[in-house]
Amino acid sequence: MYNPKGNGKQKTISQVQFIEVEPPSHLSGLVHRFLELKTDTPLADDYLFHALPDSCTYLIFDQLNPEITGITKLHATSEELNLGKEFHYVNIRFLPGVWKGSAIYGIVDSPYTGLLPLDETNRRLAGLDFTAKQSVLSDLVEQLIEEKLVAANPVTEKIFAQIDDIHMVADMAGIAGVSTRQLQRTLRQTTGFAPHDFLKVLRLQQSLDSDSYLSYYADQSHFIRSFRKATGYTPANYTKKFDV
Repeated sequence: MYNPKGNGKQKTISQVQFIEVEPPSHLSGLVHRFLELKTDTPLADDYLFHALPDSCTYLIFDQLNPEITGITKLHATSEELNLGKEFHYVNIRFLPGVWKGSAIYGIVDSPYTGLLPLDETNRRLAGLDFTAKQSVLSDLVEQLIEEKLVAANPVTEKIFAQIDDIHMVADMAGIAGVSTRQLQRTLRQTTGFAPHDFLKVLRLQQSLDSDSYLSYYADQSHFIRSFRKATGYTPANYTKKFDV
């Protein structure tokens, strides 16, 4: 099963807390994790958060500024995001392909102006511990389901269920039960990725979640090249700097 690794937390910064928890079971086919990232005390230097490539959609809530909320997704390469010296974010990470609304690219850094109740949710989250926050986040997801802004994606569901059997785009199309042209259209519409880029992201995520990266790459040099192209680091340098 696809298990996105959405972040790289700097090992040397002990004042930063990162928590991720599974959603309630009735939301598990739509939501991958609820997340909280925050500083315990102000840092001496700006914190660079390494956002790994994935194909998930995120709802982001800035707990230090209730007006800053939004919807975002990443591309097929990672980014280092400067979060400053003090921050507190709560996120919902949706599984790829289930978000049906519009999304913006990049970090959320301006007031939300859309129609979803994100600002209201952010105000409800304020002052709660992370356990209590999860109930508020679940309420929002359930509302989004009712409004059909979040729904199961049968194509990506089939892909994730047999992910270990996928080695090329043709395998992905066969498992999903669609033509390569239909796969191209469906993935573009529901994830924002072309099949080739979607497969690259899946391979990278699988390699981070596996003791045997050669299950997904032809040889070690192929793995190192692909990892460096996607993250900007060699695997060894990444492991020294970040926890995943």
